[in-house]
Amino acid sequence: MDVPPPGPAAVSRRSAGGAVDTGMNQDERSERSRAAILGAALQLFSHQGYRGTAIRDIADKAGVSTGSVYHHFSDKESIFETLLGEFWRAADAPDFPLNRVMTEGAFPLNVELIGCAAREVISTWRSHVALIYVDVVEFDGRHIRKFYADVADRCARLIEQNRDVMRLDEVIRPGVPPATALLMTIRIFTYFFVVELLFNVPNSYGMSSDEAVAAIADILKHGMLRQS
Repeated sequence: MDVPPPGPAAVSRRSAGGAVDTGMNQDERSERSRAAILGAALQLFSHQGYRGTAIRDIADKAGVSTGSVYHHFSDKESIFETLLGEFWRAADAPDFPLNRVMTEGAFPLNVELIGCAAREVISTWRSHVALIYVDVVEFDGRHIRKFYADVADRCARLIEQNRDVMRLDEVIRPGVPPATALLMTIRIFTYFFVVELLFNVPNSYGMSSDEAVAAIADILKHGMLRQS
């Protein structure tokens, strides 16, 4: 480990106010070190790529030794996989923005809420989303393939879990598969905010992001063709 176990002086050191500071125990120091390594790797991978980042770079940025990095992770790829796994686990959580708005009746009548949720996802998880593109370029999508292969099933589960609030039989026209429509909606809004927030291209539709969300929602709900 890069931080030695505390001796008696370290355990009993006093703060400026005179109170005894018991310090962190071994598990707390280990978790802090692991978190620092992941944070450093996320910033480096998302800005300079996987192959452009060495274990030494991660250790230096995290303020730990290379031995500490290898104590927590078997190799550089396991760090990369762990970071992607953080995003996959978040995407499964009920409070993930795109999941949360499903319980609020966002689909299909209020798809603007999905647009707002997509903006929140890309803004909050910007660096993790960047790793998806790193994986495509440097690993031919090996680490993300299963997640994307399961997305259609995830949408189908969201439909079933929230069918009562969606009123699908009342509002979706016959012949439209609800899960397909939901997946298309999520992908359109998500990619829009990838361009705006990750690729740093503001007003990519020639209008503000709020105006674009409203326009996309209108087309999704009413189509682009005149009604006969």
